Amino acid sequence: MLGERILVIGSPGSGKSTFARALGELTDLPLLYLDLLFWNADRTTVENQVFDQRLEQAMAQSQRWIMDGNYSRTLDRRLARCQRVFFLDYPVEVCLEGVRARRGTVRPDIPWVETEEDPEFMDYIRTFPQQQRPKILALQEEHPEKNWVVFRFREQADAYLQGLREGKAGKA
Repeated sequence: MLGERILVIGSPGSGKSTFARALGELTDLPLLYLDLLFWNADRTTVENQVFDQRLEQAMAQSQRWIMDGNYSRTLDRRLARCQRVFFLDYPVEVCLEGVRARRGTVRPDIPWVETEEDPEFMDYIRTFPQQQRPKILALQEEHPEKNWVVFRFREQADAYLQGLREGKAGKA
């Protein structure tokens, strides 16, 4: 059983939103995109207090969800409420290419279209393994009861989803 409250985390460009959408289609769990709670359409962000209120409302609105996004400041709070965590722990180059490949694409998980490379954002991705990954691994150690699934390559995530598809088809 997957659980009724799932987090999907990982570096930007790892494919969190794509994975979350596919998982949502297979499980019928509603999706909560943290980027939609944090970003305005004009590429400005809301204050932490507003984001926190939106996050609390979103989590309280339903007992069932897939939540896509890192936002490490709130990860402890979200971990307390989830049952399973998918960590897309991919190599930096895979994540950088993921961001480049989505440029110009309308996406349901962000309120604007990325049209050009943001050097600061790309640097964040480059330093993710040194800056953010250790924090996630520490949380994994602190919360082993949360049923963590770690994918190191896209092919692993794809195979997992395919297994769910086949299992669902077998039940139809």
